[in-house]
Amino acid sequence: MNATPKLSVANIQAGYGDVQVLWDISLEVATAELVCIIGSNGAGKTTLMRCLSGLLKPTSGSIAVDGKTNSHATPADFVQAGIAHVPEGRRLFSAMSVRDNLLMGSYLRTDKAAIAEDLERIYSMFPILAERRKQDAGTLSGGEQQMCAIGRGLMAAPTLLLVDELSLGLAPRAVELLTESLRTVNKSGVAILLVEQDVMNALELADRAYVIDHGRVVKSGAAAGLVNDPAIREAYMGLS
Repeated sequence: MNATPKLSVANIQAGYGDVQVLWDISLEVATAELVCIIGSNGAGKTTLMRCLSGLLKPTSGSIAVDGKTNSHATPADFVQAGIAHVPEGRRLFSAMSVRDNLLMGSYLRTDKAAIAEDLERIYSMFPILAERRKQDAGTLSGGEQQMCAIGRGLMAAPTLLLVDELSLGLAPRAVELLTESLRTVNKSGVAILLVEQDVMNALELADRAYVIDHGRVVKSGAAAGLVNDPAIREAYMGLS
């Protein structure tokens, strides 16, 4: 990539206490690019996403956003640098309304008119959230909660959206709607780094992909090429 990447990760290692999970992970996401990360359960995908949003400090290596190193920044620093994280399991405030959950995503912003405009944009993207804006988030269906989590991330006005496990536990129709929403967000100029258990869906959606196994990047390339990789088809899609 010739231009400065939106995100550049170089040789990061990370873990929890004495347990190392990531080993020399390197990857890049270009401006307005959609990149997916695939791998089996326990491969280190969520740990990586936590590092990329400041929730977990790498023990070594570097993370740069727009060419500026952010390796040991706080989560708020990452948000201010343009990164928003939609975590695995959605992590909504269940006793708060849908509207208040969405507004939590804008807590570091001061541009009230732009916040209001973005809130309406989220309601246009996910009309069900507009209908249920006063409803407690914990009473929503799984798919509606994921819409709310993505909307909350977008309320930070990010230039890079991290989405951990888009489709986990959701009905096919909800996954289809969420996939289309991410495609729309990406076309608007927001880069996306997606962790997704549905490997076929992820590779069809993404420009490029990285395969992580036991905390290491074992393969990467254009998503269209990896879809037809025999090893990936056998290991992650059950196809030969």
